[in-house]
Amino acid sequence: MYAIIVDGGRQYKVTEGQELVIDYRDVSSGDAVQFDQVVALSNGSKLDLGAPTLGGAKVTAKVLGVMQGPKLTVQKFRRRKTYRRKTGHRQLYTKVQIEKITAG
Repeated sequence: MYAIIVDGGRQYKVTEGQELVIDYRDVSSGDAVQFDQVVALSNGSKLDLGAPTLGGAKVTAKVLGVMQGPKLTVQKFRRRKTYRRKTGHRQLYTKVQIEKITAG
């Protein structure tokens, strides 16, 4: 059984027990997160498609913690002007584990 959910403008194909990295949410570790925007739901040989979402279907996940993404280096440079700036950035993400997929 799998579901396709929408979160943060992205679509994810999830199954029960899967770990997923989503955009940062201000929730503590161990809390539950629900995804209500389920686009498709497959149960073996049956596939339900929403138009645009399935009513009543939801995916429940448990928050494992907050993590940081890879370091990105941002450089600004103007030639012949002795202008150089170098900064870095690490995006915050929330790691969740899919616990239950329920159909509507």
